[in-house]
Amino acid sequence: MERKAKLSKEEPLDLKCFVCGKKPEEITEYIEAAVANDTTVEDYVKTEEGTYNKENGHFCCTDCYIKIGMPSSDFGWIAP
Repeated sequence: MERKAKLSKEEPLDLKCFVCGKKPEEITEYIEAAVANDTTVEDYVKTEEGTYNKENGHFCCTDCYIKIGMPSSDFGWIAP
């Protein structure tokens, strides 16, 4: 039996990669991680994605993070 990622019950911010515009449910890496952790893809991004910006819902997917040069800071880098 194939397990599927749960859907969020709350109205989230417009979660998307600020570079490519993909939503978490369009990114295989997040879907697989959400299923493995028995959570929603939205909640996975909110709790586990280090680039997640809780103010506007933006994050940077892995492919885009590499494309923009893997920015960092002493306090942790978040998407604008």
